Amino acid sequence: MENMSVELQELLNSSHRHVEIKKGTHLFREGEKADEVYYIQSGKIQISKIAADGQELALRICSKGDVVGELTLFCEDARYLLNAKVIEDGIVACIKREVLEKSLFENSKLALEFMKWMSDHFRKTQTKFRDLVLHGKKGALYSTLIRMCNSYGVMKGDGILINLHLTNQDLANFCGTSREVVNRLLNDLRKQEIISIKNGKIKVHNLAYLRSEIDCEDCPPEICCID
Repeated sequence: MENMSVELQELLNSSHRHVEIKKGTHLFREGEKADEVYYIQSGKIQISKIAADGQELALRICSKGDVVGELTLFCEDARYLLNAKVIEDGIVACIKREVLEKSLFENSKLALEFMKWMSDHFRKTQTKFRDLVLHGKKGALYSTLIRMCNSYGVMKGDGILINLHLTNQDLANFCGTSREVVNRLLNDLRKQEIISIKNGKIKVHNLAYLRSEIDCEDCPPEICCID
């Protein structure tokens, strides 16, 4: 959550417990009873949805300063709608759902700030689905690479290095497609020298090409991101 007020930071950090999270484990799974909301202090968590056929659709990569499990707030018999898998060791602050709800209910300023963050979060999700539906698998991959550049990109002399280890299966999960499709699309981009891959990290040499191929609408980086 960018530009978070000190008051909201204090609320999210005033948790009843802190938990160390380990790569490969789950903070929570879809369908589990939701008693807590989590504030990430370090590490990375991937939020995803598992379809009935077992296919995974990755939606977000959350890191320090992000909140996960927030979709359960103000719900009766709340249960987690998505899966939260740890992809980098770290620490999360665990806030009782009813405590956070009570604080937001009693403090209109904090409630408004949290609502604005939720609105931005929904806008990000809508633009991701827009790219997937309107531009197909190729558009979904190109969109994902652009978002990765905005979230984890490091400027280099010959392009933008996505400073995150990604397997082709990871990318496939973000695109709602198979690893084989992503393999083919990445190979095409490498042949055209649009991207290069070294040590599991992708470098984008021609971001303008990716943006033109999906008719990029020049969304601000805070919306066009992967977190």
